[in-house]
Amino acid sequence: MTRARHSQIDLTATSFYHVINRCVRRSYLCGDDKVSGKNFDHRRQWLVERFSKLSDIFSINIAAYTVMSNHYHLVLQVDKVAADRWTMDEVIERWYRLFNGHLLVDRYLTEETISPSHLEAVEKLVALWRARLYDISWYMKCLNEHIARQANKEDKCTGRFWEGRFKSQALLDDIALLSCMAYVDLNPIRAGIAPNLSESNFTSIQKRIAQYKSHQKQITKNNNGISVSEQPKTLLPFAGTDNSKAIPFSCRDYFELVDWSGRHVDPNKASYIDSEEPKILTTLGIDEDDWLIAVKHFRRQYGSFAGTTEHLRDFAHHHGRSWCKHPS
Repeated sequence: MTRARHSQIDLTATSFYHVINRCVRRSYLCGDDKVSGKNFDHRRQWLVERFSKLSDIFSINIAAYTVMSNHYHLVLQVDKVAADRWTMDEVIERWYRLFNGHLLVDRYLTEETISPSHLEAVEKLVALWRARLYDISWYMKCLNEHIARQANKEDKCTGRFWEGRFKSQALLDDIALLSCMAYVDLNPIRAGIAPNLSESNFTSIQKRIAQYKSHQKQITKNNNGISVSEQPKTLLPFAGTDNSKAIPFSCRDYFELVDWSGRHVDPNKASYIDSEEPKILTTLGIDEDDWLIAVKHFRRQYGSFAGTTEHLRDFAHHHGRSWCKHPS
């Protein structure tokens, strides 16, 4: 039975969520159209650019993404604390970057003095906008409607572009977050359409690796004090930065882990054997076989919530549920 969205997103339990959306009828509307022979990969770039724009407006950060030919994955981190700190004017400025103005708010911005009743009405409106600017459903609405309009305009047609409402999974602990990010980043490798991580187009791992290489190159050349960030500004950073919401692992450990995992799940390298597992698996006490199953089948292993059996049991109990789907 389909559950209401509000029952699937609980910011008191976790701020990290995995979301997926597919094109209507699972057609290849973002890749090669086998009927017409046209290629629509440029639409995948539309999505990447829209991710970046929305995360600059919403208080929602991107930890990982992959845009495939007929669907996309996002791992999102909701930062309600940051949104609560915005001033009224900051909320208005962000909202106006997406939507048309509102008469009452326009008057508030232009008039030197306003009545108490007018101010109260504006405050209520801004409070509503603030809540929407850290709401995953509103983020997805602003993402999917924009892309659908662009695609329908290009195709000179009307109708649905997306299959339906997006699917989401709450990531209840660090292991769930780590395995979900790897699952998302490894999509092109697992599908056999990319030979390695650096050539996995339209993925966050490709962007992270490119940024890291630029940083290392800058250090080697010592370009007259020119500073190149080690991590992309458009993605939630890994630990080692000043960001208190950073992903609790180092980017180098993550690169090592995903590269090692990719060599095991790549269908073109089925016979590959590497006895030296990444140290992060040992540190977190994750069994190698369990890990590889997770990065191959994460979406199918869990329902709307993902985590260790203990975390899933606690979450189910807290929400008055008898159980949550889990691998074991």
